[in-house]
Amino acid sequence: VVIGSGPNGLAGAIVLARAGYEVVVHEAADRAGGGLRSEELTLPGFVHDVCSGVHPLAVASPAFRELDLDIDWVHPEAPLAHPLDDGTAVVLERSLAATAAQLGGDGAAYERLIRPFLAAWDDLVALRPIVSARALGAAPLRHALAAARPLAEDLFRGEPARALLAGNSAHSMLPLERRPSAGVGIALAVLGHAVGWPFPRCGARRLADALAAKLVELGGELRTGSPVDELPRADVVLADTSPRELARIARLPERYERALLRYRHGPGAFKVDWALAAPIPWRAAACGRAGTVHLGGGLDEISRSEWDAWSGRETELPFVLLSQPTLFDPTRAPEGLHTAWAYCHLPNGSAADMTERVEAQIERFAPGFRELVLARHAAGPAWLEAHDRNLVGGDLNGGAIDLAQLWFRPARKLVPYRTPLRGVYLCSASTPPGGGVHGMCGWAAARIALRDAR
Repeated sequence: VVIGSGPNGLAGAIVLARAGYEVVVHEAADRAGGGLRSEELTLPGFVHDVCSGVHPLAVASPAFRELDLDIDWVHPEAPLAHPLDDGTAVVLERSLAATAAQLGGDGAAYERLIRPFLAAWDDLVALRPIVSARALGAAPLRHALAAARPLAEDLFRGEPARALLAGNSAHSMLPLERRPSAGVGIALAVLGHAVGWPFPRCGARRLADALAAKLVELGGELRTGSPVDELPRADVVLADTSPRELARIARLPERYERALLRYRHGPGAFKVDWALAAPIPWRAAACGRAGTVHLGGGLDEISRSEWDAWSGRETELPFVLLSQPTLFDPTRAPEGLHTAWAYCHLPNGSAADMTERVEAQIERFAPGFRELVLARHAAGPAWLEAHDRNLVGGDLNGGAIDLAQLWFRPARKLVPYRTPLRGVYLCSASTPPGGGVHGMCGWAAARIALRDAR
């Protein structure tokens, strides 16, 4: 039995079904996928990704690659653009050399930072930590475990390079002064160069549908609208749930239950989707080449935004992560019209409405944006959690990913997927390697379950 049909739950279910188990997946929502859902949130004919929308980790994932999923991946011309207040933008290109060439005197330092990770790519993506550490060497390892702000200030002199690393590192939902925020920024840059930052044509739901189809093809059963309120009896139970949800439905030893309830979640997200009459009118034309755009000026401003969210304050100038899929996938809107979505970070569980502040950041770099808005849909932490229980307080990463919870999540155990209950395993993003659409948590938990069964 698998509880939850997010990418981790479905990946784990497929591993078990391929091994010959009879598998039933229970999903509380009326559609499979967890955060992998697409709906007409604004107007008829405008398809918006409810949560996750850009998927470099899915393309890189060993779990998904071995399944040969039927997905038409859309690759924007450039993975990422980061506009600056002087009207220019720094662009993360697929080419490492082309990206470095934009950074002037910082270009060589950027190449030295990223190249060792590209050279060790095969070991890194296969999650072979000991082999990866040997392949990388001491200096790259220190960079991966560093805090983003001091690393950016140490390596780079110009604002474009510092802003590029800061924006990528802000995906960690950590303050840029906390370790290992730089590692997340480096990982996203490396992914951009190695595989791009693509998304499925027609919406993120296509990835969930492909995983569900693979499970059914293997004889598995998927039950939607089927919440689980007590732990089912089965040879193997995989729980693609938050730690506190597992504590709610299972009778656990007191010590382990306390560990689950102490598990820390990071800041939440506030997301806005738009139906637009035309493409976003960026001052820096290079932004029109990118599927994802980071809005937040330079290192100082991004640092303040992320520190505010971590410290319990709704920032006035939020760092905004924006995607404009219809520039590259016109199937998501009526002909000639467009969609875009963006989110910022705010304190976990905050009820603040950040719509005005998010749109002000877009208008700052794309004057006239508001005049194009046909309709909008705003979703704060409570709305996100209601649509996916694993997004506790709007936390998209399944828990804070500071050093204390990077690998020892949700509890300090040598094998974090195992629970004290025989045959019961946790496989959500609250286990290694953490948040993102990659299925590796479920894939690893199911493989451990099979090893234990043998």
